[in-house]
Amino acid sequence: MLQAFVQFLIDIGLPGMFLAAFLAGSIAPFSSEVVMVGLAALGVSPIDLLIWGTLGNTLGAMFNYWVGSLGKTEWIVRYLHVKPDRLQRGIAMVYSHGAWCGLLAFLPVLGSMVSVALGYMRVSWWRSTLAFFAGKLVRYIVLMASFGWLF
Repeated sequence: MLQAFVQFLIDIGLPGMFLAAFLAGSIAPFSSEVVMVGLAALGVSPIDLLIWGTLGNTLGAMFNYWVGSLGKTEWIVRYLHVKPDRLQRGIAMVYSHGAWCGLLAFLPVLGSMVSVALGYMRVSWWRSTLAFFAGKLVRYIVLMASFGWLF
């Protein structure tokens, strides 16, 4: 089932990259790298993949931020599946480092926890978005460069 969904995303091209990146950037357990590598192997422009992937992944993190900003711990636990102890760790990290934590939003599990915590603590949305964007862009650049598709 998951393999068919990934193939569907690859088949639809850049919109599939955007959707895969959005899902991966949100709390959904999904890997956009598979779609990005598949599309790059098919000859899709690496720059286009960087743009669509970074935008989708950033918006996914902003979705987490938005849910966190609602301030309802029970919703965060129920709908985003972030355990209360992980949320508290994210809050402690955000308390110590502020919006800079958003640079880590590309990391599995930790990234979702941080993006939710940034919203929960109502850290500046534009600073958080900028940090999300920067971290996710660097991640995709490293991925594409490691396969020799950039530079």
